Amino acid sequence: MWQGPERDFVGYGREVPKVDWPGGARIALQFVVNYEEGSEYSTLDGDPHAETGLSEVPGGRTMRGERDLAIESMYEYGSRAGVWRLFRIFSERDLPVTIFACAQALERNPEVSGEILRREYDICCHGLRWIEHFKLSEAKEREQIREAVRSVERLTGSRPLGWYCRYGPSVNTRRILVEEGGFLYDSDSYNDDLPYWTLVEGKPHLVVPYALDTNDVKFGVAGSIGTGNQFFSYLKDSFDLLYREGAKTPKMMSVGLHARLIGRPGRAAGLRRFLDHVLDHHRVWIGRRIDIARHWLDHHPFSKNPRTEVVRAPIVR
Repeated sequence: MWQGPERDFVGYGREVPKVDWPGGARIALQFVVNYEEGSEYSTLDGDPHAETGLSEVPGGRTMRGERDLAIESMYEYGSRAGVWRLFRIFSERDLPVTIFACAQALERNPEVSGEILRREYDICCHGLRWIEHFKLSEAKEREQIREAVRSVERLTGSRPLGWYCRYGPSVNTRRILVEEGGFLYDSDSYNDDLPYWTLVEGKPHLVVPYALDTNDVKFGVAGSIGTGNQFFSYLKDSFDLLYREGAKTPKMMSVGLHARLIGRPGRAAGLRRFLDHVLDHHRVWIGRRIDIARHWLDHHPFSKNPRTEVVRAPIVR
């Protein structure tokens, strides 16, 4: 008897769809800049503890209830310096970017919000604040999503069409997004190299998967990646393999970046090397996340078949 959470262990399987990326590209490459600075946990915002994640000293150093001035300043580096370095690097190469933006972070730096609009980067909403949605009640999560949408729309003039939680969603997140009705996709999944459709209470919903391996979060995890060249090497290997596979089965690659991490000079140098490596290749489509979602909607519309049905995982005791 099948019980437990809905999970799909099959996906596309051997039947990978014939993907026709624009220009006959062998790979769709997508860059994400996570903009979270100013929305992280802070006792100044009434949180019971300071932020402890994705900084130069994972885990933090202060006691519960105290401000961590060191962590605060590391986050401030992202909004004061790092994000502008990233904007310059991508602008020099005329490359599009998607911003995973926390609404409160945008509110606290209107200059960054204006620059995102000026550069025509798309915004995938990263929550009202950079907090874990799986810790929220359903009512609180619904309220946070609504307020995040209102805030982004107020700041930019248009509502966000994509959604991504901090780390992972709650069991309610995707259903709330579908019920809210204004999202084209979410990226709260790491389980494929291509977008895919899923059913949420009988309604088709598009997922554009994200990735944490080709992501600078490795700099925020002690002992994982230490240099810009290590990051470049891993990104290059990932890109080169997908590019080779793309001669027959084109795929998608996501690169996740954080202004306070990759925005540091020694790390940014590795990103620059990777971008220049990519630009030495032909038949590469570098698009915004919304562009990939819309392409999938147009070229791979939902059709009900066994591949879109979830498999209920047995609970092993």
